[in-house]
Amino acid sequence: MALPPRWTFLLHLLAILLLLSSTKTFGSATDTEAEEEEFHEELLLKPLPDRKVLAHFYFETGAPPSNSNGHHHHLFPKAISQLVQKFQIKEMELSFTQGRWNYERWGGFDTISSNYAKPPGVELWAVFDVPKEQVDASWKNLTHTLSGLFCASINFLESSTMYSAPDWSFRQASGSLRYGTLPREAVCTENLTPWLKLLPCRDKAGLSALLDRPSIYRSFYHSQQLHLTSKPSDLEGLNLGIVLEQTLTVVLDPSSQRTSLTHISESYLQPSWSLSSIFGRKVNGKCVLAKSSNVYLQLERGLVAELKKNENYGADYIASEGFDGETSFELSVNPDRVLKEENSRHGIGSSFLYEFSVEKYSNSKPFDLGLTWKFPVIWSCQQAPLHSSRFLMGSGNENGAIAISLKSTDLNDSSLGANGASDGCELHVNIFQVVPWYTRVYYHSLQLFVDDQPKAVGDFVEKMHVLPSKDKISPGMMEMVLKLPCGVKSAALTLEFDKGFLHIDEYPPDANQGFDIPSAAISFPDFHASMLFPRNDSLKKSPMLSKFQEKSHVLSYTEVLLVPLTTPDFSMPYNVITITCTVFALYFGSLLNVLRRRVGEEERLLKRKAAGKTGRLSELLSRLSAKLSGRSQEPAQSPSNSSSLINSKLLLKVLLVVAFAVAWQYYFI
Repeated sequence: MALPPRWTFLLHLLAILLLLSSTKTFGSATDTEAEEEEFHEELLLKPLPDRKVLAHFYFETGAPPSNSNGHHHHLFPKAISQLVQKFQIKEMELSFTQGRWNYERWGGFDTISSNYAKPPGVELWAVFDVPKEQVDASWKNLTHTLSGLFCASINFLESSTMYSAPDWSFRQASGSLRYGTLPREAVCTENLTPWLKLLPCRDKAGLSALLDRPSIYRSFYHSQQLHLTSKPSDLEGLNLGIVLEQTLTVVLDPSSQRTSLTHISESYLQPSWSLSSIFGRKVNGKCVLAKSSNVYLQLERGLVAELKKNENYGADYIASEGFDGETSFELSVNPDRVLKEENSRHGIGSSFLYEFSVEKYSNSKPFDLGLTWKFPVIWSCQQAPLHSSRFLMGSGNENGAIAISLKSTDLNDSSLGANGASDGCELHVNIFQVVPWYTRVYYHSLQLFVDDQPKAVGDFVEKMHVLPSKDKISPGMMEMVLKLPCGVKSAALTLEFDKGFLHIDEYPPDANQGFDIPSAAISFPDFHASMLFPRNDSLKKSPMLSKFQEKSHVLSYTEVLLVPLTTPDFSMPYNVITITCTVFALYFGSLLNVLRRRVGEEERLLKRKAAGKTGRLSELLSRLSAKLSGRSQEPAQSPSNSSSLINSKLLLKVLLVVAFAVAWQYYFI
């Protein structure tokens, strides 16, 4: 039964309305998911005691759990999302570092040195959420993917001789952690450009516009990092939520801009600087996709303590927001807010942060923060409880020893925590060291020296895990927990090793330079590097400050060791090939010359040419000379005799060449 035209029209209209409402609902849901993705950009500036400036860029991009299967993102980079979902990455960190962090001058007890100071070259570690038997396969695929993504040689870490699986000394991961380093990897703009492409505004706007390549790569130290953290969702059918942290830590030497004032200790006057002087650029506003964009200037605890001693400084200056010309320094821009660290347990006061919001600046009014010092200030950064260093012992190309030295930095007893007051105070030190397979370490030769006195290893080693190396299969790994008294002045560990022999195909192009032993990681689980600020809503909007408030173990890296191994003379194959090719060229050249020459025709041609040129005049001159000398004229030699003489000489040459070739074949090759 057919419906009336009126009812048909109403049904069509109802279907169209339902379709429009569903489309609108889907679009609003999609927009909601897109709006939940957030991007924050922040910059921390800090003057250092050795007349340098630390610049720490922090970018965070977050993607909430969704059912988009990694195909639709508003801000989050699609390549990273697919990477996490394909390899089931729970946490990952990749760093490219040039230079070495100076723990003595730049500090070793703060958040920057413990979390963002990395060893030279490339460091990669990842925790996978897969069964243990699939971890190695996921690691190898991950290294190849990152190698193509960042234009680096990270794929070399796929070999089992290049990575290890620490249990507890580096991070707690219960067998799902893989760690690898490439100490000799060169860092250049080819690695920085893909890193910048992961940012929503790249380096075109916002704080990332300050990343001028020449300024960064002529710095004393720079380290770019990428840290991934995936968070599972409570709802079924949703993908993992991902937080991407991108940091760039740079130590720059600003150009000195002295004031007209003169001082007796003028050499200690800190150089004045600004963003335009150290980066060559200004900030023309924030990235339009950023939820927050802030710049912080940090005055660390030691600097604040020294400034308070200055009679012209004033004890209440830091806590206020006023500025006058009688202070020790002057800022070109007034801060929006001043944050004071609270509950400092380090015994030397609190640090201060000056906050500057970039949102109110634009192209017509760029942001250019400058700091001008008026009086000399000398201070020092706070050190870790023990300063760690590592060096080689022994000589020759057969064996040697690795030594790890720990020296006290005279840390204030108040930072030792609750155990510092008791007589049985103990200082725990975690040591994580990986050595290549060609340095065969004898772990039974471990010796321990405390305050320059040999001690029994069992009295000070609380826990130890060792995996000996296997030739061309896996590197050696040592995890150790030392239990030292709090009043220790120095401690040293020594391990003997033998140097292995490599096949000629296993040597790198610059084998005579030596072979690298990666940096060892020294951590202090009893000490935590963190900064505590008053709790308010503004701190929740700053991911960097929230990160600084998290407790993390004090961590430092030792030097990269350079081990010389027995290296063959790579020029010998070249010399053998050269002389062999020369002999064969002489042999075959002479042989072909003899076989292809026509001796009779050449002799007749030469005689005809000689006869045509001289004629009878030459014959008369020969007779005249014979009469004058009193000897009879020799008859002309027949062509047949001359030809036979030449043939015999050529045959003799051929026999000599053949004899030489046979002798070379049997006696020299």
